[in-house]
Amino acid sequence: MMNEIIFMVEDSPDGGYTAEALGQSIFTEADTVPELKANILDAMKCHYDSNVPKIIRLHFVKEEVLQYA
Repeated sequence: MMNEIIFMVEDSPDGGYTAEALGQSIFTEADTVPELKANILDAMKCHYDSNVPKIIRLHFVKEEVLQYA
């Protein structure tokens, strides 16, 4: 039984956020972080019939580009 699952959360190029579970085929997206959290919980319910991991970690990845002038 898996006790923990980690989602990588990134800014979507179209606005909002995307979340993908590491090592699992679970993906969702939303416009806001609270909406994303609700969508992740819904996706978890759909993916797991039982034995849902008790801990869901969200790893926020932020990309920034720096340039020399």
